[in-house]
Amino acid sequence: MPLEHRKTYLSGPMNGLPELNFPAFHAMTASLRAAGHTVTNPAELNPDGGTWNDCMRRDIAALMGCDTVATLPGWEHSKGARLEVLIADRLGMTVVNAHDLVSMEVA
Repeated sequence: MPLEHRKTYLSGPMNGLPELNFPAFHAMTASLRAAGHTVTNPAELNPDGGTWNDCMRRDIAALMGCDTVATLPGWEHSKGARLEVLIADRLGMTVVNAHDLVSMEVA
């Protein structure tokens, strides 16, 4: 299945970053959607934040409906993003760099 027809979950760091890194999540989501991707954005799932556990429970449930995980810069330093990527990898989902995914659409 071509990547553009898959459901993509956006994963990246939030905690400890200004505005929980929501601007980066929203900008990448807009770019991916403009390229035709169906995107699940955890910043949209948790607009008011919440506890890490509550947010991760919502995020992981949403992740299960996706085929691809697209990672934002710094994901490897995020406990939550590392968990999302680990789950995706173990379940045989595609894991790609979000910026590479956008670049592939432009090429």
